Amino acid sequence: MILDILPYRIAGAAENMATDFLLLKRAPADRARFRHYGWRTPAFTFGYSQQIAFIRSQLPPDETFDLCRRATGGGLVDHRDDWTYSLVVPRGHELEDMRATQSYRLVHEALAAALVAQGVPAVLKPVPIEPPAGGAPAGVCFQRAETFDVCHAATGEKIAGAAQKRSKQGMLFQGSIWKAALGATVDWARYGDDFAARLAATLGAEAAPTPWPEEVGDDELAALTEHYASPEWNEAR
Repeated sequence: MILDILPYRIAGAAENMATDFLLLKRAPADRARFRHYGWRTPAFTFGYSQQIAFIRSQLPPDETFDLCRRATGGGLVDHRDDWTYSLVVPRGHELEDMRATQSYRLVHEALAAALVAQGVPAVLKPVPIEPPAGGAPAGVCFQRAETFDVCHAATGEKIAGAAQKRSKQGMLFQGSIWKAALGATVDWARYGDDFAARLAATLGAEAAPTPWPEEVGDDELAALTEHYASPEWNEAR
């Protein structure tokens, strides 16, 4: 198997979410795809099942930013100072076929190992012995770590979280690293290469820088971006 390393792109929130979904929709059966991307303006995204009233109550007041509902689950994510990526794994691959908690663990093990290689003491949050106590709202991603999130070993702060979606085409894994929690300077170009190599090893694949796939066309992306920017998509729940 090949793990396509797609070119870096900067876009608005709706276009980024539409692109990730379209990569899943057009996923080839014999290749996985990984991309790191940026944000044209300050942005927040939130999980597919979250209530818009709750989301609005958690957003910073008197600021201008993009807001978009993801196709994946998870909580509200602040993308103003993060390193964002997505991974698409085709249907039937071992990683796609396993339980969501285990695919989450394996991807985050690769992510944490790449951080450790640069001096960040990153560890995975273990399975709790007892249910977690109260505290920050569960629907806000970086305010509380859940099982197999990546945390700072010394401070306990959450470093990385993610969310997943499975369809008949495969699995979409969307993740974010919160830079402010790292406590160290990271060479992000080196990190991206190292993380991708470790993901390829996890998948049993060969990482290969790849041009943008032709089947993920501009016309379909434009239509899907319009959908992801619509009130019907973002405010329906």
